[in-house]
Amino acid sequence: MTGSDAAPQIDTSRPHPARVYDWWLGGKDNYPVDEELARKILSLDDTAVRGARANRRFMQRAVRTVAEAGIRQFLDIGTGIPTEPNLHQVAQGVAAESRVVYADNDPIVLRHAQALLRGTAEGSTDYVHADVRDIDTLMARAAESLDFSRPVALSLVALTHYLGDEADGDDVHGLVQKYVAALAPGSYLILSQVTPDLNPEAIAKAAGAFRASGTPFFPRPVAEFQRFFTGLELLGPGVIPVTGWRPDPEDVAVQAEGVVPVYAGVARKA
Repeated sequence: MTGSDAAPQIDTSRPHPARVYDWWLGGKDNYPVDEELARKILSLDDTAVRGARANRRFMQRAVRTVAEAGIRQFLDIGTGIPTEPNLHQVAQGVAAESRVVYADNDPIVLRHAQALLRGTAEGSTDYVHADVRDIDTLMARAAESLDFSRPVALSLVALTHYLGDEADGDDVHGLVQKYVAALAPGSYLILSQVTPDLNPEAIAKAAGAFRASGTPFFPRPVAEFQRFFTGLELLGPGVIPVTGWRPDPEDVAVQAEGVVPVYAGVARKA
């Protein structure tokens, strides 16, 4: 595990997106403040749990797809609290020699990092405690395990809607472009993002609840989501609601339950 040896303090006075997400997934690594926000958002947007689970399944399908295409290195930013199957289990299930680096800034994820590191003997898994906005630090630590002169799959699943657009702030599109620019040709970008397009009233209320809790939240329409893939080759079926991206039977069943207001896409760097 790379990064600082000193474990940062866990702030239980305000919710954290990873812990809210954990509650929606039925996890136990969250606090009353996280559960309170998770329940409030669920009361405003009844797709929240369905969306969290659909995001996890999309990650699994996307990772399996690029692993079967020959990718053997993975950088997962915004890892979240471990929920099996984790990304390394999917990737190493296809190719045992796969190398995986997880990155997150939540101290609880750091506390559970050892659970993320139990991969195959043939491959490797590592964890970097760093913020997605600190590209230089995160990439330098990831480079201790990954060879960035060779293709890497960059996973940013359910992360970009917590980052703003302002040029003097997060500059989320510029941020993603910088990460992609640091990847070798043949690399992949795996991305999902909450959208207002498919359930505008509920998503507006949920975004308001996030922001009132101190958590920035930025649902984006399809045109803004597609911008993340500028200059890349989108894999079929392109940008699509998350449950429709190369669905397994379980995802087809979820589609019948109702809308999931999340877009997804996977693209290759030529």
